[in-house]
Amino acid sequence: MIRNSGQITALRRLSGRRTVRVVAAAAIIAPAITMLALASSASGSPTGPGVADLIAGNLLVSRSVYKDVSGITTSTQLPPGCAGTGCASAISNGMYPYVFNNDTVDASFGITSPIYLDQITPTGSLVNSLEVPNSLEAGVPSTKDQMVTSFSSKSEMALNLSTNGNDVTFMGYAAPVGATDVSNSNTPGVTDPTNPVSGAYYRVVGELDAQGKLHFTLTNAYSGNNGRAAILDNANGDDALFTAGNAGNGSSPQPNGIILGAGTQILTPETKAEVAQQLGAPTPVGSFNITELGKKADKIGKDDNFRGLTIFDKVLYYTKGSGSNGVNTVYFLDTTGTACPNGVGLPVPGAPLPSSQLAYDSTTLQANGLPSNMCILKGFTTTLAKTTTTSFPFGVWFANATTMYVADEGNGSTTYSPATGIYTDAAASTTSGLQKWVFNSTTQSWQLAYTLQNGLNLGSPYVVADYPTGNNPVTRLPWAPATDGLRNITGRVNADGTVTIWGITSTVSGSGDQGADPNKLMSITDSLAATSPGTESFTAVDKANFGEVLRGVSFTPGTK
Repeated sequence: MIRNSGQITALRRLSGRRTVRVVAAAAIIAPAITMLALASSASGSPTGPGVADLIAGNLLVSRSVYKDVSGITTSTQLPPGCAGTGCASAISNGMYPYVFNNDTVDASFGITSPIYLDQITPTGSLVNSLEVPNSLEAGVPSTKDQMVTSFSSKSEMALNLSTNGNDVTFMGYAAPVGATDVSNSNTPGVTDPTNPVSGAYYRVVGELDAQGKLHFTLTNAYSGNNGRAAILDNANGDDALFTAGNAGNGSSPQPNGIILGAGTQILTPETKAEVAQQLGAPTPVGSFNITELGKKADKIGKDDNFRGLTIFDKVLYYTKGSGSNGVNTVYFLDTTGTACPNGVGLPVPGAPLPSSQLAYDSTTLQANGLPSNMCILKGFTTTLAKTTTTSFPFGVWFANATTMYVADEGNGSTTYSPATGIYTDAAASTTSGLQKWVFNSTTQSWQLAYTLQNGLNLGSPYVVADYPTGNNPVTRLPWAPATDGLRNITGRVNADGTVTIWGITSTVSGSGDQGADPNKLMSITDSLAATSPGTESFTAVDKANFGEVLRGVSFTPGTK
């Protein structure tokens, strides 16, 4: 697939939103656009002229391209600004992918990079690419709206359509390209003095509408970690952003702002420029604590380490699939206070979405954390994360009220067999991939019907052009990545009784940070009524090239 760098030109400002141009690449989709030759740049991100609108029914894929502007050498001290015994010298310069070997000496290591939103057809033909404003663009100084991602942070940049279908949202940082360890930095309004990373950057929700207009909402939430997903609720006169993520990168006790800034947040979408936004403390909207299950409490706030996020039938659903605290499972937020007296339940029919932040007692926050108003969805596991290696849910998509698909990214194990050339734990997994869950009206609970894996080739390394061959001398494992499962997903119900689901792959490899592996966008079509798998198989729709990663997938704004 040929891509464009997505050169952005500011055309005008309306209510603080940036109107942008996106670069055309496929006249077959937009007949009025002349097809122009595209030249590939040195970074591997092609450039070229042209303008095209976002077309309803197409897909949008979030992508990042690594830029070696970090100035890292083997004399660089990590983390940046460190002092005392916590410092280590970088073991690699800024060249991709070797730079991510620095993760072995700095657990917070990461490099910020530009965000691209690629519009493709459902079968993978590129229409255009949009580059989100960043510090490498001409005319984008630090005072102008901008947003980046942390290149190797695999859980970032989920894409979600708004509740009215007219906007797509995603999360990142208000930081320059090439900044180090931003994904574990504090936010300016929430400082944890025990965080080994000294920088401070706001987290950002980006919003793109069907006319190509962008605007950004800053937040002090997710200090010490990252925001992963956001959804704009703008149907029926509502106007709220719901987000999912994780907070904290220091020791206990955590400051109140870290506890308040974890997990689930509610924000008011901004219309002002980033420099004009006035930010206060984080505004949590939900929380879960394993004490609801009768378990001994974990580290305060770390049960709220959420990744996937969706809204179905006016209910917020979240997933947790990483970290040793809490439960790796599927959750929903209960606004009635009656759905789950023991931490497990089903949404109450007709319950509204939350409209304000969660009320809490600041005098008990350090001891007890936030009050619990979230439930594990009945039928999904309640086994503690520290005792299981088979539950790593990520994206969630509802086909209807009784059928949902859950992506499982796999456990990330790099157990490798030189004899077979296979990552054996990934290949042997029976739960990673795309899980189909159906609601059992008799037991009043969700149950796993089957897991779709055919065509993912779990554990089998694949070739990436220009990628190093052989073993990484630092990890002593092959550089070549292999699919471990799926992360963010979206889907469509077809007229013939089938559903088609698109999913971004997770990887295992010998890289210093597997989040930096070039990965893929896969699709599969499943019979909605099926109770067991048939002959369906995943096919590759898109793939990241050298120095690229794919993160989120949704339909384009305007798709109903």
